Amino acid sequence: MPQLPVHEVMLILERGEDLLLAERAGGYAAGQLNLPSGKVESGEDVFTAVAREGREEVGVDVPRDSLRIVHVMQYMNPEGGVRLSWFLATSHWEGEPVNAEPTKCAGIKWCKRTEIPDNTYESNALGIQHYLKGEQFSVHGWARTL
Repeated sequence: MPQLPVHEVMLILERGEDLLLAERAGGYAAGQLNLPSGKVESGEDVFTAVAREGREEVGVDVPRDSLRIVHVMQYMNPEGGVRLSWFLATSHWEGEPVNAEPTKCAGIKWCKRTEIPDNTYESNALGIQHYLKGEQFSVHGWARTL
């Protein structure tokens, strides 16, 4: 029986046709790319959480009023963990993105939003694809359990 979902946020930093991805270092999904992201902490709304993750992971300050919720995904990973992922996009932030968590991240890179690398973590790649198609909500992963 799947667990209740963990709420997480995904930050889509857009620079023209590019978006920022980070390579996971060590631990779960090491070597895979993902958006700056993390769990929503107690007392946070999704806007506060994604702004905090932007500061912690890539060292940028994102104004709340620049963020747009572009997709929401209910996702079950192969291990049966369930996530409710909020994808928020912006093209406005302060500071130049850097790898602000070198013990968790091997590096950051700008990628063409229409050419997402094959080693991008599945839920991140799916969320980006749905966003680009203008699809606001999706559900993934339950077919693995049927």
